[in-house]
Amino acid sequence: MKILRLVILLLVVSLQVNAQEVEEYSKGKLSITFKNFDASLKEGTEDKFVSTVFKVYPKLLKDFNPDAQKHITINIDTSYTGVAYAFNGEITVSSRWLKQKPTDIDLITHEVMHLIQSYPHGGGPVWLSEGVADYVRFKYGVDNTGAGWSLTDFNENQIYTNSYRITARFLVWLSENYDDAIVYKLDQQMRSKTYSEDSWIKLTGKGIDSLWDQYSKNPEI
Repeated sequence: MKILRLVILLLVVSLQVNAQEVEEYSKGKLSITFKNFDASLKEGTEDKFVSTVFKVYPKLLKDFNPDAQKHITINIDTSYTGVAYAFNGEITVSSRWLKQKPTDIDLITHEVMHLIQSYPHGGGPVWLSEGVADYVRFKYGVDNTGAGWSLTDFNENQIYTNSYRITARFLVWLSENYDDAIVYKLDQQMRSKTYSEDSWIKLTGKGIDSLWDQYSKNPEI
């Protein structure tokens, strides 16, 4: 009997730990499953995530990849200690991070871009894919200002492979000084596995190291 009670107690605890609230949303052809594992999630956070996705994702489908998935699952995870990640068609967001940065809603803009990217293995370097995702957050984000988020200011210790906001700022500079569609072209190349180091020469007439050198001498955007 004691063993049975222990098994029941463990089952109850397990159910409590894994308790989740699941909500379904849809708008046009786009649908969202929102799974919240944190009962203390700030009120209104879920609505903000959902409204941001519905505002941003259709634009990304149109501008980058109309064939990307139309159903998105968002998990609010109490055990994940990072910020957020996209994997296997789903997005996981750290509830710990949201407690520290409750206004950082546009992290979801970065993550949904990874779903749009859907690059095959070997499609392109990680630093560039993350730079593109932060470029998208910069261009398409709903409230980066409210989140206190901006591109990293240039300094001489940086290099284009630093990824994220550093690479994103470089991409903005390239868009303004060479080709306003360069990010979209690089995105397509990585998705079709046609990207190479020569891509920079074909798109701008210069190698990436020469481009970075030019950027470092006049990095204004």
